[in-house]
Amino acid sequence: MPLRRRPLLRAAAVGGGAYVAGKRHAESQAGQAAQAPPPAAPPASPAEPAAGGMAPDAIERLKELAQLRDQGILTEEEFAAQKAKLLG
Repeated sequence: MPLRRRPLLRAAAVGGGAYVAGKRHAESQAGQAAQAPPPAAPPASPAEPAAGGMAPDAIERLKELAQLRDQGILTEEEFAAQKAKLLG
């Protein structure tokens, strides 16, 4: 039985050391995050549609759909249907 004791003690020591090292790393990361200034908030997007009558989200979605159509992922009919949904 004495032969088994050393590997178990070694495993416990290695595991305990890794636990302490990980805990210290997490605490230092949390301390650095607390000391760092908060990131600047992005400017608020306007609630009203742009001058063209479309919201910026709709414009971006339309661009994405056009790229999918150009790549051959969407057919012309699928693109037209999605475009009609976006434009109302």
